[in-house]
Amino acid sequence: MMRSLKPSARRVVTALTVLALSACASAPEVASANNPKDPFETVNRRVSNFNDSLDVNLLTPVAKGYQTVTPNLVQTGVRNVFNNISDMWSTVNNGLQLKGRDTAESFMRVVVNTVFGIYGIFDVATPINLERHPEDFGQTLGYWGVPNGPYLVLPLLGPSTLRDTAGLPLDYYADPVGRASDVSVRNSAYALRVTQKRTDLLKTSNLLEEASLDKYSFTRDAYLQYRRSQIYDGNPPDDLDDTSDPK
Repeated sequence: MMRSLKPSARRVVTALTVLALSACASAPEVASANNPKDPFETVNRRVSNFNDSLDVNLLTPVAKGYQTVTPNLVQTGVRNVFNNISDMWSTVNNGLQLKGRDTAESFMRVVVNTVFGIYGIFDVATPINLERHPEDFGQTLGYWGVPNGPYLVLPLLGPSTLRDTAGLPLDYYADPVGRASDVSVRNSAYALRVTQKRTDLLKTSNLLEEASLDKYSFTRDAYLQYRRSQIYDGNPPDDLDDTSDPK
């Protein structure tokens, strides 16, 4: 992905990453006594603070500006296009997880929305009861028994786990956006997708700030529970707690 960026953009990303890693290096490597799934809490908090600063100073203002100047119909179309692209990789991961019905529905969603929804601009599949089944390679690894590993906060990317981080390279490699031959088009698509996602989360982030005394802990616990629910397709077993469950 870095190779696809223009030199100036590459320098900015590199500087941001170095800044985050410098913050990590200054933090003592002390394991958390409160949550065994977060042994790198001190480092993670440093990276989380860096990400929050980037979000407040760059991503949120851009998202608010995008929300203000972009008609809702256009925002919906952009969201639908990126969902359609995501459904392509979800189809593969559903297949890797041997979920026959979900694989078929995901595949049909892509076909219907691409052909009749004009490359996904319009979501034609949902009204005809073709449900979305979002899956990534981290979920596929979890399905096949690969444990979470430690909780991690990645510079720029946010909450993750060791397993999910290991799945990211394949997720990015399979992303059709990254295969666009025109570099300017590819980078613009990346920027638009990030902006649209951040715009969709504006209300959620406001609620998070108001409801949470410790934003970091709240985000960590919510992410781990959400990913566990995804691995089990919304039906995690009741006989295992968070510390004993390998997923």
